[in-house]
Amino acid sequence: MKTVILHNKTFEVFIPETEISAIVHSMANQINNIGVKDPLFIAVMNGAFLFAADIMRNIIIPNAEISFIKLSSYSGTETTGKVNQLIGISDDISGRNIIILEDIVDTGITLEKIISLLEKENVADIKIAALLFKPDAYTKDISIDYIGKSIANDFVVGYGLDYDEIGRNLPHIYKLKN
Repeated sequence: MKTVILHNKTFEVFIPETEISAIVHSMANQINNIGVKDPLFIAVMNGAFLFAADIMRNIIIPNAEISFIKLSSYSGTETTGKVNQLIGISDDISGRNIIILEDIVDTGITLEKIISLLEKENVADIKIAALLFKPDAYTKDISIDYIGKSIANDFVVGYGLDYDEIGRNLPHIYKLKN
């Protein structure tokens, strides 16, 4: 499908499934080659669940683990500017090498909150892997270690990304049609 209608809005294919697969494979190779020891991948739910699954299928680092954190800062197509922690990490992660898996980084508000939470846990190192990055929307000074693709400040759905909780199941990434 070249376009989809979600709720009352029309979206058009922006990043096809084949390109997403190539991006994820390239990012996994970069991570595999950094020599990190016993990493704990932390996927930011709900949006990063497909990205996290595909990345983990390509990670060959021994003793790699995955966990999840759930935060929210969106309402409809707009960020609320407030991050609410919904589900956190319950295990002791002090001294761990953390790789955050984010579906998309736009303003950086959610990422800043996650890093703040992780630093309180005395982790050894934090790296960030974002499938999509919106440099024009980004307002923080946090370095993103692995960027799959930089995009304009468009609203996107599919491959885990949603519009009011629908569209996550779409195989391609779609952008809001003007």
